[in-house]
Amino acid sequence: MKRFLIFFSLVLLVLGACRDRNSQVPLVGVNIVININEPQYFDISVPSGYVYIIGGSQGIIVYRAGQDEFVAIERHSPYNVEDNCRVEVTEDGIILEDPCSGSQWLIQDGSIVRGPTNFALTLYNTEFQNPYLTITN
Repeated sequence: MKRFLIFFSLVLLVLGACRDRNSQVPLVGVNIVININEPQYFDISVPSGYVYIIGGSQGIIVYRAGQDEFVAIERHSPYNVEDNCRVEVTEDGIILEDPCSGSQWLIQDGSIVRGPTNFALTLYNTEFQNPYLTITN
């Protein structure tokens, strides 16, 4: 019995250590459909455009990566999650920045540009059937 408890404790320890801290960003159900031809989505009518929309934990950034390719990124910064900082697009339209920590990510895929964060941004699934963009998790 003692060996079982030790083994069980080790398994829990390993699972806890392997847990992705990025998952600490609150998981909120997302199932959004937008018509990109509506006026409020004008900025994503062409590639390289982006818009902020309501949804997710702290909002979502929708970026048009190509003619039929979109990226949807959670705005809740994974650095010091409890601070509830919202990621913003910088003036260049390429970098996303957490104004609380200065952490930066690429708008194309949410990958880290510079810390102090160690976590990429949360991405949502996108499906585009012109003119409708569906965003889910």
